[in-house]
Amino acid sequence: MKKDTLYKTLRPLIKLYMKVVYHPKYKGLDNIPKEGSIVLAGNHTNNLDCLLLISSTNRVIHFLAKDSLMKGIKKILFKNMGIIPVNRKIHDKKALSSAIKVLESNEVIGIFPEGTINRTKDIILPFKIGAVKMSSETDSLLVPFIIKGKYKIFNNNLEIEFLKGYKVKKEKDLTSSNKLLEEIISKKIGEKYEN
Repeated sequence: MKKDTLYKTLRPLIKLYMKVVYHPKYKGLDNIPKEGSIVLAGNHTNNLDCLLLISSTNRVIHFLAKDSLMKGIKKILFKNMGIIPVNRKIHDKKALSSAIKVLESNEVIGIFPEGTINRTKDIILPFKIGAVKMSSETDSLLVPFIIKGKYKIFNNNLEIEFLKGYKVKKEKDLTSSNKLLEEIISKKIGEKYEN
């Protein structure tokens, strides 16, 4: 089986499920190029965020996700969906290397730089450096996104918006680049909640 066959088979079903159950609004879809390497990076609100991203674009997205998902029967599903397992207890160089290979093949990585679902009252959690690091090392376009609203059945307040992409400078210290991404996303979420 080709590595993205299962993904492409399930995507229409995922899109239909999201549309029927949650009625999400998609904004800024033209900010996702139809080709070339991309890092999609945004806030993490719910376990269903991956499905929302999958339903947003016809590009195949390879997600970085906690390695505990790759156990038992789930391993077969997630492996064939292009999931890259990450050991969150260490700086997982193997996961980073796998993600870089995906980007070097002009594909798409999806990542939630917070590293976990934000269950606090803060707009976002502090970002880990992976998204800007991958973008910088592979000269991939970094496309920030924001998810706003709740996954409430038959509600109309769930929204995902893709912001204008940009290239991350090649620097040894990516702290300022990481802070910039954090600020772009935090500010945009803040604007959305003010409206």
